[in-house]
Amino acid sequence: MATNVILPALGMAQDTGKIVEWLKAEGQHVTAGEPLVTIETDKAAVDIEAPASGILARVSAKPGDEVPVAQVIAVILSPEEAEAGAGQPKRMPAQAIIPASESVPAQAPQPAASAEALASVSSPYHSGNGRHRASPKARRIAAERGVDLAAVRGTGPGGSVLAADVLAVDIEATTLAVTPPPEYTSPAIGSAPLTADQSAVSTIWRLMAERTTKSWTTIPHFFLARDVAAERLVAWRARAVEQGFGKVTYTDLLVKLVAVALRRHTRLNASWQGGTIIPHNEVNIGLAVAVEDGLVVPVIHRADTLHLGEIATRRADLVGRAQAGRLRPDDLQHGTFTISNLGMYGIDAFNAIINEPQAAILAVGRMVDRVVPVNGQPAVRPMMTLTMSCDHRVVDGARGAEFLATVAALIEEPLALLE
Repeated sequence: MATNVILPALGMAQDTGKIVEWLKAEGQHVTAGEPLVTIETDKAAVDIEAPASGILARVSAKPGDEVPVAQVIAVILSPEEAEAGAGQPKRMPAQAIIPASESVPAQAPQPAASAEALASVSSPYHSGNGRHRASPKARRIAAERGVDLAAVRGTGPGGSVLAADVLAVDIEATTLAVTPPPEYTSPAIGSAPLTADQSAVSTIWRLMAERTTKSWTTIPHFFLARDVAAERLVAWRARAVEQGFGKVTYTDLLVKLVAVALRRHTRLNASWQGGTIIPHNEVNIGLAVAVEDGLVVPVIHRADTLHLGEIATRRADLVGRAQAGRLRPDDLQHGTFTISNLGMYGIDAFNAIINEPQAAILAVGRMVDRVVPVNGQPAVRPMMTLTMSCDHRVVDGARGAEFLATVAALIEEPLALLE
């Protein structure tokens, strides 16, 4: 039986999605669960997985097209149906797809270079002017990482190189290898000089720019900062590693502590919508992750119900897939609070922009030894600075301060988690 490929809704306010790139060509065999098409939403560019195994047919939306949510954009046929020409869906009405040249303007104007790049691609696998056949996304990633496309074995139609093929190349063999920075070391992201080919912003970067601009200009931000003694946090992490919880990071510990604090201070786990404060039943914590294209915020769902090992496993999986450009739609949905940790970049403190429609975001600075008073005497202790950005429509100063005080108390005495 034929299976429709439908453009999913990836957010409550999403009406349409833009086709960025087909990762499989019409007529190719696809496997259920493998990335099929990259679409752009108001949050990020994400890969949509194939809903069934079979032959991809009747692709009705090309790169750059704006497609309504729930619209059929292709169909997957069984080999028998494909051979017999059966199971073909009805063609989409002409008004169902908005070509890139006629798409409705976004809330922030789209850079001309990005729109031109999408509009100029008549096929995701064109080879114009004798260039090696590759998809636009594969070309961009190859340019950013210094990968020679001629040396990459393509798995697309006619041997075309796909984004996944470039990512699969042994990164250590490239000149612009990018690996996640270890904690408290200088990052590699953004260290390469910007070339002419890289000057046009990526889809993820443009979306990040649009979302942060909207948040900063429409949400009344205010900021609270607090220095916290981190000695017990260091000891907790060491014990967790010794007890076999895996590669636990300070971010994992903070996710656990913040989730507990959100259960005690539910106003911070809410959103402003239509002049009303909407509380959320689940505690879903987003993590700001820097990738080559910009910034994405994958979500650890129901973090308050997870033990530390589960949080560490999920965080590692989400960050790994974010850096490989393989986040799924569910990974980006339903976040209720965000943590942004720049401690590993040597940053002492910073003010973060709220991830709309959430009510707050916690910015975490590095852990560093400082001279502080202990029982009236100077002592050297590991300290860190927490800075919280709050939406004043949802949270006032007193409520924000009480929440931050709870987080600080849990960091300074993690045994309070048992209470």
